[in-house]
Amino acid sequence: MKGISKILGGAAVAALLTAGTASAETTIGVVVKIGGIPWFNAMEQGIQEQAEALGVDAFMVGPTSDDPALQVRAIEDLIARGVDVIGVVPNDATVLEPVLERARAEGIVVITHESPDTVNNDFNFEMVSSDDLGIAHAELFAEATGCEGGYAVYVGGLTVPAHNAWADAAVSWLDENCPGMSQVADRFGVAESVDDSRNTTLDLIRANPDLAGVLAFGSQGPIGAARAVEERGLAGEVAVVGLFSAGQGQKLVNDGAITGGFVWSPLEAGKVFVELGNMLVEGGEIADGDDLPLLGPIALDGNNIFANKPLALNTETINGLAEMGL
Repeated sequence: MKGISKILGGAAVAALLTAGTASAETTIGVVVKIGGIPWFNAMEQGIQEQAEALGVDAFMVGPTSDDPALQVRAIEDLIARGVDVIGVVPNDATVLEPVLERARAEGIVVITHESPDTVNNDFNFEMVSSDDLGIAHAELFAEATGCEGGYAVYVGGLTVPAHNAWADAAVSWLDENCPGMSQVADRFGVAESVDDSRNTTLDLIRANPDLAGVLAFGSQGPIGAARAVEERGLAGEVAVVGLFSAGQGQKLVNDGAITGGFVWSPLEAGKVFVELGNMLVEGGEIADGDDLPLLGPIALDGNNIFANKPLALNTETINGLAEMGL
């Protein structure tokens, strides 16, 4: 720079530096639960599309497993990189609290998703409220089972905040509205693995001849459970209800092995990470009742942003959603 100053002079150098600062992009890094599965592949697509639309630098980090320690390490890397925004879909909100506190102390905006009880974040956003999503699944499950028999509940992990909130709402509704039903075992933390969900379902079918169905909260849970049900020739007899990627579950829904479920668009959620992050970096504010880009009218509860954008997954919708890449 000294050589440049001799040639251009002080005023020209100042102009050059100012121009360079003005062109700096907002940088947004989003850490998801695990990389390489359809759900988060779709979220990455949304992140990339919205980054291009807004002219910001946004990218996804997908750990190789759902170990919360890998998320901590990824966030530490983003802090060291000096990004403007860190987005996270937590595997364990409690484990992340210290590292998210450090990020905010560095002036980094922190946005979480599927984690309404997270602390040390600026905002958490949900495409649909936990209670509404859990109850919608419970109602569908009750219709499919006739409110009779035993059932099992899968979540991605026993510490995953959103999965357990959805499951709690569903179980509470079933306890009240289907008193003849009961869980055949404690909750299983297998729904982020097709193989674990399949093997657990096979074990449950062997041990519980009256198994009415599986409620699975975690994108791989319904896939694995449905494969087990199909293998045992029980499609349509053992209900499988939950949330999953349309493209991954399309054949199983059409074959009757997955009864159905409700979900939101992970592609849209990826876009929201970028949209909200850029908005907050630019000094935007959020209030209850706002009509936000991508989210529409929202309810604000503390720092939790609740939209109302559920998508039904059934034989009428699954093919179209799969064609959209969801």
